[in-house]
Amino acid sequence: MAMSRVLLAGCVLMVALAAPLPSRAQAGDPVKVVYHVNQGVDVAGAALRNIANHLAADPSARIVVVTHGPGIDFLLDGAKDRNGNPFDATVQELKAKAVEFRVCRNTLQGRGLADSAVMPEASVVPSGVAEVARLQAKEGFVYLRP
Repeated sequence: MAMSRVLLAGCVLMVALAAPLPSRAQAGDPVKVVYHVNQGVDVAGAALRNIANHLAADPSARIVVVTHGPGIDFLLDGAKDRNGNPFDATVQELKAKAVEFRVCRNTLQGRGLADSAVMPEASVVPSGVAEVARLQAKEGFVYLRP
């Protein structure tokens, strides 16, 4: 019985050691951040301000904004905040600084919207939550939520 536990522990250790480790950032590599937005336009406005401040402090940061649920609203064509100010100019400014915006197709389909409802600065991904997980697990992005 004790020998089988030792063998099992040894096998588990070998599998764990054989598994590839997530890549670690090297000195000088840009910080990679995924901003997760899944709430409405008020949170989106705060997220955009956070991202602008983030880039002011670290212009080399690689930032991806992933949206789903009500979080997609600010990336729809013609979207405005509750004061009637359009989001497109701010999104365009951040896109010019290499910020990427991604919208969940599941949310679009759930609302009966086509991909074309999304402003041109954003791309559509199959699933917002799956994209957040992929960026973290496969590409080493850190997670921020405004």
